[in-house]
Amino acid sequence: MPGDSENPNADVQYHLEVGPDDVADAVLLPGNPDRLETIVADWDDHEIIARHREYRTATGSYDGTPISVTSTGIGSPSAAIALEELARVGADTFIRVGSCGAIQPEMDVGDLVITTGAVRQEGTSDEYVREDYPAAADHEVVSALIAAAERLGYDYHTGVTMSADSFYAGQGRPGFDEFEAAGSDDLIADLKAANVKNIEMEASVLLTLANLYDLRAGAVCTVYANRETGEFRTEGESRAAETASLATHLLARMDAVKRDAGADRWHAGLSLE
Repeated sequence: MPGDSENPNADVQYHLEVGPDDVADAVLLPGNPDRLETIVADWDDHEIIARHREYRTATGSYDGTPISVTSTGIGSPSAAIALEELARVGADTFIRVGSCGAIQPEMDVGDLVITTGAVRQEGTSDEYVREDYPAAADHEVVSALIAAAERLGYDYHTGVTMSADSFYAGQGRPGFDEFEAAGSDDLIADLKAANVKNIEMEASVLLTLANLYDLRAGAVCTVYANRETGEFRTEGESRAAETASLATHLLARMDAVKRDAGADRWHAGLSLE
């Protein structure tokens, strides 16, 4: 049996400082701790549960559905810690709520990107599983996010996301003093040719770990920049937040319909109407 130093979690998790009764089954995962306030603004009610390092957690309800939010900080290592510890206290559904850079010319600043799968250009998921293992979003989460965006009337795109470990060199931007990483000149063009929609820093590890642990995960990001057109504006943050909150409510309704129908998974023969 491992000693305490190898498994420091008892009832309260070491990094998040949350316990089994602190979070709902579904948790929204923004990177920026300040985004938590934007997310809970749409809820019926909420309570701040914990604050530790980059992690802030609140739990409340949205249209009567229990829901939580935990910020993960920037990048896949801290996002993986958040999912690990939230899963340990009973959460089973995760939706990343973030911002991203789009790489297809038809995508406008303020649009939403709903991830269906991700290119694992981050290193954290490599610590868990072989590099050719796919980072696939759960189809129920994707369906709920699409339904939410449709109901809210927000412009959205679906497709493959690339998750990087670096905001600068790893995303084809110049580093300090105009440093250029090997291959950076071709990175965006190669991703665009492969029909990748956007770049961010956390989705692929969340999707990979959720699949490994038989959990549900997805991601919705607001476009802040279009790398093809050069446009950059930090607007539309609340759209991703509202879409993810409504998607959580729709997932709870989908789960209820599945139970009534005796179905294990959501499918086209079921309806929320």
